[in-house]
Amino acid sequence: MTTFYHSTRSSEDSVTSKQAILAGIAPDGGLYVCDALGEKPLDLAGVCAQGFHDTARLVLGTLLGDYADDEVAACVEGAYGAQWDTPAVCPLTPLGTDWLLELYHGPTCAFKDVALQMLPRLMSVARGGDGRKIMIVTATSGDTGKAALDGFAGVEGTGVTVFYPHGKVSDIQRLQMVTQLGGNVAVCAVRGTFDDCQGEVKRIFADRALAERLAGRGVALSSANSINVGRLAPQVTYYFDAYAQLVRRSAVRLGDEVTFCVPTGNFGDVLAGYFAKRLGLPVRRLVVASNANDVLTDFLTTGTYDRRRDFHKTISPSMDILVSSNLERLLYYASDGDCELVSSLMRDLAEKGVYTVPPRVMDEIRSTFSCGRADDAQTRETIRQTWEELDVVIDPHTAVAKHVLDGVEPDGTERVCLSTASPYKFSADVLQALGEVTDGMNGFACMDALERLSGTAAPEQLSGLRAGEVVHDDVCDRERMGAFVEGACARVFL
Repeated sequence: MTTFYHSTRSSEDSVTSKQAILAGIAPDGGLYVCDALGEKPLDLAGVCAQGFHDTARLVLGTLLGDYADDEVAACVEGAYGAQWDTPAVCPLTPLGTDWLLELYHGPTCAFKDVALQMLPRLMSVARGGDGRKIMIVTATSGDTGKAALDGFAGVEGTGVTVFYPHGKVSDIQRLQMVTQLGGNVAVCAVRGTFDDCQGEVKRIFADRALAERLAGRGVALSSANSINVGRLAPQVTYYFDAYAQLVRRSAVRLGDEVTFCVPTGNFGDVLAGYFAKRLGLPVRRLVVASNANDVLTDFLTTGTYDRRRDFHKTISPSMDILVSSNLERLLYYASDGDCELVSSLMRDLAEKGVYTVPPRVMDEIRSTFSCGRADDAQTRETIRQTWEELDVVIDPHTAVAKHVLDGVEPDGTERVCLSTASPYKFSADVLQALGEVTDGMNGFACMDALERLSGTAAPEQLSGLRAGEVVHDDVCDRERMGAFVEGACARVFL
């Protein structure tokens, strides 16, 4: 069965899921959505009787209906194989009276691996050996970049260009990107914030003159950010799989509701939970956890989204975002598919930096979503308490979510805190939160110290970076990002 997608800003032109994944973003700047979402709920009893791989096949087969069963099966087999350090892929572990969903067991030690080990395979199938050349262009606040580089490196007919904010990612995150090998990869730091990077990437996609020049060389651009539905769909799997793990542990009975607390900046990770709810997962609440860049907290509280605020560099850098792109998809669904409203709101955001959502739409959003925030001091304190009281080491992003979840009044449901990265990606900040002095220590010295203190082992793919050679040292201003992409295409696709 073919699944059709269209822009959040217009329903006039429909594309298949394969076409949507290859394009990444709609021509009018909107995000691809499917009006059939939720028409075919998943068999919850069946999900609870199977493992991660079978659930991934079910989820992807439902959301991406024009992929054949054997195509989906091959993608799942390749994406969730030996590159994961546990056969469970995303194991659920106790966190006091709550649960921790560990999403960092993939090759780059971040939750982005769940989607970015899958997306290159989905794209390869969608291309069907037609000879098209695709340059993946993505902005990263820390984790997406390495996950995209790892997923797309060496993929025939595909290049990948990653932009990250200069000086605003952790040392380990930066090293993961700048040491990446591969003849089809390009990495560049940008003088500015993640929002500057993301905004310019969107402008690059809308640059028709650039698109025409690249088309003359047989090259098209696509995205690996969560604006691509091929990034979003795989993430739905771990919500269903987490529920199945709870059922198998007898923590919940089939049909009982569960609450998920999600650290988020670009709104993709928590939106996948909303997709899961529409597909029949019994979700009581989705709690949106923000750091000091609390634009989402203010939005869910007031109904006004206002990016005209100070940017804060925090110890949870992957959440240092003021423009949460995936929120546009939620606005579409919560407004019953009102493309005119979504288009108007996005125009206000671009032109004025602010928009206000009608009360009826906010009522629908608040029926599922709650919110909270944690500043750096609260984040550090949560890291310390979690270690001292529960003997669990968590990274700063997970700590934001745990702090927020701890402040939510228990309602009798089981509660799952999403853990989005290994603490070893942020060893210095974790050590400092645990009361250790890190003055004069580089990222690897901090990693070694955290191993000694906690009695845990750093993932080899992180500790092994100390032997890596920096091969990408480019830095540019925002205005030069388009030229960098064009140069990368010329180099990769000679």
